Amino acid sequence: MTIQVQNITKLYGKQKALNNISFEVDAAEIIGFLGPNGAGKSTMMKIITCFIPPTSGNVKVCGFDIAEQSIDVRKNVGYLPENNPLYLDMYVKEYFLFIAGLHKLAGNRINRVKEMIDMTGLGLEQHKKIEALSKGYRQRVGIAQAMIHNPKVLILDEPTSGLDPNQLTEIRNLIKEIGKEKTVMLSTHIMQEVEAICNKVIIINKGEIVANTTTHELRNNFGSKQIISVEFDKLISANLIKAINGVKSVENVIENNWKITALNETDIRPEIFQFAIKNNLTVLTINKEVQSIEEVFQKLTK
Repeated sequence: MTIQVQNITKLYGKQKALNNISFEVDAAEIIGFLGPNGAGKSTMMKIITCFIPPTSGNVKVCGFDIAEQSIDVRKNVGYLPENNPLYLDMYVKEYFLFIAGLHKLAGNRINRVKEMIDMTGLGLEQHKKIEALSKGYRQRVGIAQAMIHNPKVLILDEPTSGLDPNQLTEIRNLIKEIGKEKTVMLSTHIMQEVEAICNKVIIINKGEIVANTTTHELRNNFGSKQIISVEFDKLISANLIKAINGVKSVENVIENNWKITALNETDIRPEIFQFAIKNNLTVLTINKEVQSIEEVFQKLTK
């Protein structure tokens, strides 16, 4: 395991930000760390990256203990905080060379800086001051500085916050490429982001983990409501559809299109087909809707 979190509790005075949290993250895995504001996401990330100590519990990163081997942990971790602190009066390339120096990189630092500039698409911006960059390019600079020492683990706190759709897609693709070789742990409030790039999801609420699973299992195991969208070739009354075995509710979307909610998780599509045959109807389209991660998130964190 690249990251091992065991029974972590964090107190700020009398306030308990994290309550006995445990989880593990595998190598070369992109994991979404989700939760409402104040749930404890940033606190957990700061503990993993050795910015703050836990009140109790233990964390290991790449086998190194955050309390006893913090320097080794930092060598293996790249961190992009939520507010992305940058030296705005420095030029992009100058800033990267400065960060490379802080990490005491062996070998040719100039080549490593060039690799980061190429990887993050900053070639045309490298001779600009950071303060002159758009937010999307500043995020690229932040990700590049987090990766310049070639860490095995990348921790990203709200990496796409405030980006426009084009910038968001670019950063998303960059994270997916990084995730092919490194362990990436990212927090975000954008559920589409999670569905697009994450292998697994951890949801935290009020300092406790309420879900820790794959994105597919999250929708299937926590999203118990089954909704069927169906279009018939003729008009039919809602009362007749409601009489189908296993139907909880019916909504007429438009004309002959209906949204049918089942009583339980049993697939009612065979019942709908039998209903159509019985009433001399043709089923033009039928689709079993899958609950989105956003719906499941709202259910778990209310």
